[in-house]
This record gives sequence, C-alpha cells and structure tokens, in this order.
Amino acid sequence: LLMDGVYRTLAWVVAVMLPPMAIFFPLFTLLEDLGYLPRVAFNLDNFFRRAGAHGKQSLTMCMGFGCNACGVIGCRIIDSPRERLIAILTNNFVPCNGRFPTLIAVITMFFAATVAAPFRSVVSALMLTAVIVLGVGLTMLISKLLSKTVLRGVPSSFNLELPPYRRPQIGKVIVRSILDRTLFVLRRAAAVAAPAGAVLWLLANLRPGGVSLLARCAAFLDPLARLLGMDGYILTAFILGFPANEIVVPIIIMSYMAAGALTGYGSLAQLHALFLSHGWTPLTAVCVMLFSLLHWPCGTTCLTIRKETQSAKWTLLAFVLPTAVGMAACFLVTAAARLLG
Repeated sequence: LLMDGVYRTLAWVVAVMLPPMAIFFPLFTLLEDLGYLPRVAFNLDNFFRRAGAHGKQSLTMCMGFGCNACGVIGCRIIDSPRERLIAILTNNFVPCNGRFPTLIAVITMFFAATVAAPFRSVVSALMLTAVIVLGVGLTMLISKLLSKTVLRGVPSSFNLELPPYRRPQIGKVIVRSILDRTLFVLRRAAAVAAPAGAVLWLLANLRPGGVSLLARCAAFLDPLARLLGMDGYILTAFILGFPANEIVVPIIIMSYMAAGALTGYGSLAQLHALFLSHGWTPLTAVCVMLFSLLHWPCGTTCLTIRKETQSAKWTLLAFVLPTAVGMAACFLVTAAARLLG
C-alpha cells in the first residue's frame, strides 16, 4: 500500500509536474521582472473587455499553462472582485502542464502517426496549438456568458503607468519562481496525491468475487462513457485523476493491464497497440482530448479556489462549469460522428 500506492503515485506526479514547472515558472518570472507582462495585459485589455473581463486575466491564463492553481492565485492582481471571480472560474479552460502529456501522447499516436514521417512534428504542433486556441476561445466565451448572467457588471477601466524595461535579476528570479510557485504547487499536489494513491491501490487490489473494485467502477460508468465517446475505464481514470491530471494515462494503462499499481509503457507504439486492442478509435482519441481539456479542475486547484473565494458555491461552479461544457462537447461530437457513420 505505501510503496505501490502512496509512494508510486506521489513519485509519478512529482516526476511529471516538476520538469515543465522548473522551466515555465522561471521564464514567466523573468518576463515579469523584465517589465514585459504589464504591457501584455494593457495591450490585450480591449480584447478582454469585449468578453466582460479584464486585460490582466491574460496573465493569469498564461500562469494557468504552468499550473491552474497558480493561475487562480495570480487572479489576485485583478482589482475588481467581479472580474477576479470571472478569471478564477474560467482559468481551468486553459490546459495546464498536467494535461499536456495526455494531449501530446494522443495526438502523436492517433493523428501525427498517420502522416509521412517528415510532417509528424508539424501535425502534432498544429493540433496541439488548435487545442490551446480552443481552450482560449472557450475561456472568452464563458467569461462573456458569466458577465451577462451571474456576474453582471461593467468592465473596469485599466489605467496603468507602464514600468520601464529593466535588467532582470537572474538569481532573484530563480529563487522566487522555485520558492513561491514551483514548491508551492508541489506541496499542494503532494497533499492531495498521497491519500489518492492509497485509494487507487485499494480499488485496484481489492477483488471481491474475483473482480477488482476498479473494474466494477468502470463497468458502472461504461454506459455514460459510451455516450461521451469513451469507455468506462477512461472515465474512471479521469475521476481517479482528480488529485493530479498527470496520472490519468497511467491509470488507464493500469486498468487495461489489470495491474495492481500505476504502470508506465515502453514506447508510444506499445501504448498505441494497447489502446487499439481495447477498442480505441480516432473518435475515442478526439473525445479523450476534448475531455482532457474540458473537465473539472484538479484537487490542488479546487483547494486553491476554495481558499481564494472563501465560498463553496463558487468552488462548485468552477467544478461544474468546465465539466458540463466537456460532457456536452464530447456528446455532440460522438453523436455527430455516429450520425454521419
């Protein structure tokens, strides 16, 4: 339980989260220290005002690419409570680094692999960019919807005395990015991932009647998952991946292989073969990508939203909003694909 459950889950989360954050957050902090980011927010303010939001939301969205929890905390820079809340509720529509491994793996296996070798990296890059653009577009759309319904109001003016460009202090940037952002996220992720690892191990290893609890959960969810273009194991993996999005694909592999602990794969070719043997199609891949982009925030982000808003109501809305959009998108894509044959 401790080694295969708690330790392996925790190690997997840290191993996947740490490298991108160790690169992203220092670069983001470097631009911040340089004086570039305030100019980005100011220049994008008119665009965001059309969605009833604030230009500074662009900065919180950029932070969301590293970690949505950090993006939520970054919403403190928005002075208007209404616009700050819009930014918090929509930050999860931006894919964080925990979702990129799933997106990249699925794109590479099911779409880039179908074209000639010289063009595979181009296809992967274009498709990943399209997914990101979809996330940004939905952020704007949902921000507009919120500003016209539950968070009505007039966008506040953005008056800013632009700071001069200055030479960044590299040492200060590295220390600040590691202590204030990277380690903060890792601590919260560890607090959620460790107990979740124990639960995951129990579900995979407790076998009443010779069938694991994990398989029973997947069978129960399978009818709903089929409506969304997936199967019960995939939907179960997303649910059990609530502590950290990084473990969704390992849970799917573990479920398909009937293993008792999180399991990796030797190569993308082996993973592709495993998925095909369990009925994956290009439609399944598209729905997995959509649901990976559009589903509930991870446990760390939910805890952060609760702390920042001091409201269970807004935390619940932040959970339900992307989930409803994701389920609707998957259902419509699946229905259209089946209708067209």
